[in-house]
Amino acid sequence: MGKIKTSIYIDEELWREFKKYATERGLDVSELLEELIKEELMIGLDTLMPEESNPELDFEPIKPRGMVSSLVREMRDERESDLFGQ
Repeated sequence: MGKIKTSIYIDEELWREFKKYATERGLDVSELLEELIKEELMIGLDTLMPEESNPELDFEPIKPRGMVSSLVREMRDERESDLFGQ
C-alpha cells in the first residue's frame, strides 16, 4: 500500500500533546496516527480471528453486586489517566 501526504486542521494544543505522547513512547507521529486510524476503522482485525472460526461462548450471566456505575466510572478514569499519562 502506498503512502500519501495530507493536511488536516487540528487544535494546536491537542497536536502538541499528541506529538509529546508519541515522542515519549519513541514512536513516529505518522505511524502512531496511522495505527489509531486503523484501530478506529477496525482494519486488520481479521488477522486476529479468521472467518472460518466460529467460537462458541459458554458462560453464566452474573447479577451485579453493589454500585456498578461507580465501578464503570473508576475504570473510565483509569483509562483516561493511562491515555493521557496523568
